[in-house]
Amino acid sequence: MKRQLMSLLTASAMALTLNAHGHELLVGTHDGIYRYRFDSQRGQLDPTPLQVLRSSNPSWLTLSPDRRNVFAVNENGDGQGQVSSFARAHDSGELSLSSQVSSDGDEPTHSSLSLDGRYLFVANYGVKSEPGGSLSVLPVAADGRLSASVQQVRHVASGVNPERQAGPHVHSVVPSPDGRYLFASDLGADQVIGYRYQPQTPTRPLGAATPVVLPPGSGPRHLAFGPNGKHAYLTLEMSAQLVVFDYQDGTLSQRQILPLTEQADAAAKAASAVHVSADGRFVYVSNRGTRNELIVFAIDRQDGSLRQVQRRSVEGDHPREFTLDPTGGYVLVGNQQSNQIVVIRRDAQTGLLGEVVQTLALQSPSDLKFVD
Repeated sequence: MKRQLMSLLTASAMALTLNAHGHELLVGTHDGIYRYRFDSQRGQLDPTPLQVLRSSNPSWLTLSPDRRNVFAVNENGDGQGQVSSFARAHDSGELSLSSQVSSDGDEPTHSSLSLDGRYLFVANYGVKSEPGGSLSVLPVAADGRLSASVQQVRHVASGVNPERQAGPHVHSVVPSPDGRYLFASDLGADQVIGYRYQPQTPTRPLGAATPVVLPPGSGPRHLAFGPNGKHAYLTLEMSAQLVVFDYQDGTLSQRQILPLTEQADAAAKAASAVHVSADGRFVYVSNRGTRNELIVFAIDRQDGSLRQVQRRSVEGDHPREFTLDPTGGYVLVGNQQSNQIVVIRRDAQTGLLGEVVQTLALQSPSDLKFVD
């Protein structure tokens, strides 16, 4: 208990220091992690990074609850998939490498922490159909250091699309709000597979699996729960759709499925990130391909269903990820192929996106995470 209290106090002190000068943003890119200061009053990133930490393709970042550790998947193939942990200095926020281990798979694209902080779950996309992608479970020490994977799970591909679904491709792994389950979205299997989390079995922390079957050839990608924990929202990358689920006790029940584009052309269908506003009133989704836009949905507070309220160009190419700033006044988009971060003003009351406030050149941004 004393250790937990000290961690919370340390995190609070760090947050107060940073907020006095703005919010800190971490950006994963092809060649490293960039630390920026963001002024939420002006909607501006300081063009000069606080730090550039070289690392091999850290495409997804996961922060510990106390913000003292950052975990990055190194999205490399040919047996070079890795996961790195970085310690964050109490006073300055400076990052330093503390451990690096194999991801137990190729092209890791996503990770998440168990709510008790004991394990890091890693989604190995695995570009090659043989052996394909997998889900790995890595133990996390109290100081944030990682150990070798203790469990690997591989799903069965649907084979609907012979080019993209000949093998399994795990694209994201997301714990349930209560931490009792883990949901793995497998683009190659056309399923979201729910696992029971059983930390009392350290050599096999993930137990019995329950699949949620999605439309053939749809390619599930990312899942996000709303703040109340009663609903979840899933992007289907290949069909460019958004699924709304009701959630209860480890069960996802489909309520609604919505198109992200009316175009039939496959080039217009490349759904990626999904995020829910902190107040639980809006869902934001990015679609890449020939569309390159954000789609805004209003959430019905009674049943969690969605109503589209806006489409907004990201004014760039390939919005792989985006984030809302801590005030809710801006959306920051990482346009990976046009090499830029675009800051768009947001109306917190209506959820609507307005003008572009800033465009910052940065090579291949793939993930954006606010520290505070």
